[in-house]
Amino acid sequence: MKLIYGIDAKPPFGKTLVFAFQQMISIMAATLLVPMLMTGMTKGELPFSPAAALLGAGMGTIVYLLFTKRKSPVFLGSSFTFLGAYGAVLANGYGYWGVILGIAFAGLVYVVLAVLIKFLGSGWVNKLMPAVIVGPIVTLIGLSLSGTATGWMSTNGGETYNLIGILCGLATFITIVIVSTKGKKMLKLIPFIVGIGAGYVLALLFTVVGIVAEVEYLQVLSFQPFIDTFGTITFESFLQLPSFTLVNAIKGGWNLDGSAIGNIALTFIPIAIVELAQHIADHKNLSSIVEKDLITDPGLHNTLLGDGIGSIVGGLFGGAANTTYGESIGCVALSKNASTISILFAAFGCIVIAFFSPFVALINSIPKCVMGGACVAMYGFIAVSGLQMLKQVDLSKNNNLFVVASILVVGIGGLTIDIGTNKITGGPLFQLTSLATALVVGLIVNAIANSGKSEELEGDEEVVGAARTEETAE
Repeated sequence: MKLIYGIDAKPPFGKTLVFAFQQMISIMAATLLVPMLMTGMTKGELPFSPAAALLGAGMGTIVYLLFTKRKSPVFLGSSFTFLGAYGAVLANGYGYWGVILGIAFAGLVYVVLAVLIKFLGSGWVNKLMPAVIVGPIVTLIGLSLSGTATGWMSTNGGETYNLIGILCGLATFITIVIVSTKGKKMLKLIPFIVGIGAGYVLALLFTVVGIVAEVEYLQVLSFQPFIDTFGTITFESFLQLPSFTLVNAIKGGWNLDGSAIGNIALTFIPIAIVELAQHIADHKNLSSIVEKDLITDPGLHNTLLGDGIGSIVGGLFGGAANTTYGESIGCVALSKNASTISILFAAFGCIVIAFFSPFVALINSIPKCVMGGACVAMYGFIAVSGLQMLKQVDLSKNNNLFVVASILVVGIGGLTIDIGTNKITGGPLFQLTSLATALVVGLIVNAIANSGKSEELEGDEEVVGAARTEETAE
C-alpha cells in the first residue's frame, strides 16, 4: 500500500493533531465499552471506570511504543477477548484483585514468550504461520468483527431493530467512501472524522425531531452522557480524577488465597496463549500495510513485551487488559498514515481527556449506529488486507486450497472447543474461541497438506526439469 506518511515520518504539527484525534475516535468506543460491560457483570456493585480504561489504554500504548522503538504504528485498547475470564473471576467473588492478577498472569505469558523468542529467534513464526495461514486468519478477524458493525447499525447498540439507525450508519459509511475517494488533500486523510461527524449530525437531527414529535423511534442519540456530566454543575463537570482499579482494589482489601490465585491463573493463561495468534496476525497485517516486516524489526519479542507490559499497565489503571486494535490498524490503512508520532499523540490525548469530563461525555454520546457505519469501513479494510496476503498463494493447488477453506469455514461457522462447565456461570470452564479453533485447524491441515512434497508439486518439478533439458539440448 502506498503510504502518504511512513512510520518514521513527522507530519506537520496541525496534521499530526488531526491524525491523532482520528485514531482516538477509532479506538474510543470499544475501549470505553469494555469497562461498562464489566460493571454490568457485577450489576454495578464493582464499577469499572471507562475514563480510567481510556487512560490505561493511553499509558499502555506509550509502553508499547517504547518497547517497539516507535517502529510499529498501532494503538492498544481494551481487549474483548478476556470478557469471559472477567465474568468468571467476578462471579467467583475475586473482585478487583482477581481482575488485576488475571491480567498480570496474561501479560506475563507474553513476557515469557518474548524472552524465549529473543533467544530462539522468530524465524519459526514465518514457518509456522506462512501467508496461506495468516491471510485467511486476518480476513477472518475482519469478518468476525463485521457482526458488531452491522449489529450496532441495526439496533443502535440495543435490542430493537431500527431503520433510522441503519440510515445513520449508512450515511456515515458513504460519507467515508466519498471523502476517501473524491475528497481533496487534507479531507482524504481524515475520512473517519468527517464520516462520524456527518453521521452524528444526522442522528442529532432525527433525535430532535423525535423529541419534538414525541416519537421515540427517531431518538437514536442519547443526551444522557451530557445530563450525567452537567446535570449539576460542579468542578467535576469539567475535570475529574478517574477511578483507578488498583486504588479501588487497595481500598477493598485483599480477599484471595492460594486456591483462588491458582484458579485465576488457570482462567487467564490459556486465553493469553490463544490471544498470541491474534497478536501475530495483527502484526502480519500491519506489516503488509506499511510494507515492512514488523516480526523482524522491531521484532516479535519486542511487540510481545510491549503488548504484555502495556496490558498489565492498562489493568492497573482501568481494569481491562490491552491489546493491539484492529480499529487502529484499519485507521492506518484508511488514512494511509503510519506515522508513530500520530499514535504517540493519540496516546497522550487519551490520557489528557480521561480527566476532561465534557469530552468523555461527547464520545459516549456518539450513537452506536454511527460507529457501526464507520466500522464497516475499518473492519472491511482488515478483511481485504488479509485477502491481499493471499495474492502470493497459489489457490489452484489443493494443498493450499484446503488450508484456506478450513480456516474460513471453521471461523465463520463459529466452531468453538468447550471444555468443562463453570458451576458459577453455567458456561464452559475453558473455551477455545472460533478464531483460535480456526487457527489450530489451519495449522494441522497445513502440516498435513504441505509436509514433504505434494504429488502436484513433484509433477511441476518434473515439467520444469523437462523444460530445462530441452533448453540445454537447444
